[in-house]
Amino acid sequence: MVELNMADGDSGSERGGSSGGGGGGGGGFQHFQRDQETQELASKRLDIQNKRFYLDVKQNSKGRFIKIAEVGAGGSKSRLTLSLSVAAEFRDYLGDFIEHYAQLGPSSPEQIAQASVGEDGGPRRALKSEFLVRENRKYYLDLKENQRGRFLRIRQTVNRGPGFGVGGPVGGMLAGQTIALPAQGLIEFRDALAKLIDDYGGDDEELAGGAAAAGGYGELPEGTSIMVDSKRFFFDVGSNKYGVFLRVSEVKPSYRNSITIPFKAWSKFGGAFCRYAEEMKEIQERQRDKMYERRDESEGDDVDDD
Repeated sequence: MVELNMADGDSGSERGGSSGGGGGGGGGFQHFQRDQETQELASKRLDIQNKRFYLDVKQNSKGRFIKIAEVGAGGSKSRLTLSLSVAAEFRDYLGDFIEHYAQLGPSSPEQIAQASVGEDGGPRRALKSEFLVRENRKYYLDLKENQRGRFLRIRQTVNRGPGFGVGGPVGGMLAGQTIALPAQGLIEFRDALAKLIDDYGGDDEELAGGAAAAGGYGELPEGTSIMVDSKRFFFDVGSNKYGVFLRVSEVKPSYRNSITIPFKAWSKFGGAFCRYAEEMKEIQERQRDKMYERRDESEGDDVDDD
């Protein structure tokens, strides 16, 4: 199984190939240790508008992974790290965003003026949103728009358990890393990522969903989603060392929430849903019958008055 490991320090491509000077304290030795433990296999650089993006394939004792770095015009850096199995799913999602972006017409002046604020005064809803949840990492993908144009915002959050996050011993969710990819560069970015996956990703079975491979399942049901009013519910089947599970995610423009149901409880959940559906159907029928009875009684009283 290919596992995800967060890589510390800049890649060789980001450093421009220089080794840098010796740091004070133990930093230089620690950096040397990390360089020895993590090997860089390949790197691609993309220049999109006024930004540089680096895609680096790395390898350590836990497997191969891809680090994506965005370097802004002022030298600011943001980084995401993907296991190869997640990178393969991410590549497929990029294809969906590319297709959706191609179908969008040009923005009107009114749309651009309202790019940051929706009709209700709150944040404007994304043009398209998706997200991935794998182990303790979440990846949010939102196609958005502002005065500079349309872009894909990709945000990663990591939950390292109690005691490791910004919340101390209570909460372990680390502050997310975010990159913003101009929509004009989506195809170029997707193609570069796909090439790295093809060259260094191993066989198809390994990439078929790393979590699924961990549980010994080469094939799992495909995910699906349903739309109810302003909410969308996603159903994704996955697998880890504990077994197969179903993740049900509720997504609205302002928040996302999810629950995970182990395979052994699926039939119980399904039975409970079906039972409640039948009971609500009977309740609705009784309510309808009572409404008809009241209407008939009212009409009868009107006839007697005449």
